[in-house]
Amino acid sequence: MYFQTPNWTAKKTALDLLSRCEYGRYELQQKLLNKGFELSDIDEAVEFCREHHYLDDLRYTKDQIKQHVEKGHGERRIRQDLHIKHVRNEVIDQALAEEPQHWFELAKLSINKYFEENPTSGSCEYSKQVRFLQYRGFSSEQIQYALNPE
Repeated sequence: MYFQTPNWTAKKTALDLLSRCEYGRYELQQKLLNKGFELSDIDEAVEFCREHHYLDDLRYTKDQIKQHVEKGHGERRIRQDLHIKHVRNEVIDQALAEEPQHWFELAKLSINKYFEENPTSGSCEYSKQVRFLQYRGFSSEQIQYALNPE
């Protein structure tokens, strides 16, 4: 558990948090707010971290994309998660453009990993696999590609 000494400032706490893990602007603000700091101190700390490149939403977004891809998530799921974390659309678009993915192949890899390359023999099994890939955030074209071997 994290213990805060009485003389810690929002800036020191922000730097301490960022030294352990990459955070987006919104997440860092929420962490500091939960630790009981005043909004003005939080804004000052976040701006300090941003100015000194300790806090970078683009770097954070690329890191989040990489983690999601490793889990086999599609672009829709990644975008949804980043929106929940209040990352701006233009930052998401830039990160995805700078880190292009092969979404069709990722969909195929995901289905093969979790269903052990079993052919979709019945409509029930096929539906299960479609739902699985939809939940993972793949488009209908990507799902069709993954489930229809050619």
